[in-house]
Amino acid sequence: MIEYLSTGTLLGLTAGFSPGPLLVLVISETLRHNVKEGIKVAIAPIITDLPILVVSLLILKKLSNFEVVLGCVSIIGGIFVLYLGYESFRTKGIDLNIEKQSSNALKKGIITNALNPHPYIFYMTVGAPIMLKALNKNAFWAVAFLASFLLFLVGSKVILAIITGKSRTFLKNKAYIFIMRALGALLFLFSFILFRDGLRLLGVQL
Repeated sequence: MIEYLSTGTLLGLTAGFSPGPLLVLVISETLRHNVKEGIKVAIAPIITDLPILVVSLLILKKLSNFEVVLGCVSIIGGIFVLYLGYESFRTKGIDLNIEKQSSNALKKGIITNALNPHPYIFYMTVGAPIMLKALNKNAFWAVAFLASFLLFLVGSKVILAIITGKSRTFLKNKAYIFIMRALGALLFLFSFILFRDGLRLLGVQL
């Protein structure tokens, strides 16, 4: 179970801290209004991600007897995670020049995340395959992976909303950049695990 908890934690932290449409909206709502509005945006993945995950699981479940397909999915997932690691490494901070606007934070967060292609790619190529692998061993392990992923995905964005509410400089300083590069290095390592699993499913012995 530790493997799935640590994997969910790593992926959740990276998704939570990485610059993207939802994080920018968390920050902008915090600066335009207050921390509470930023937190409303941060919890949007709890609403949007579960349906995406269920659909991804149903699709992959039908392919679960075809190891070649699952091997290809795992390799695509490895490429996607490698890309996320690269994006983490090249992070240089986030622009905080925000204009005041009216708020409907949770609705904005749901729409933004639902229209963002990253969650769909992630769950189809990374999240759902890990869930299926865990379900084949122990259903509780799958719950542990999903719970840790969502906890750290949402939790990290909530923390950033709180920090942004107190200091506009954190998202441009060296500490934030160091965190992103450290997470990027861990993602590089995780991508090679996905590549390894994919090649094994394709019958390539390493």
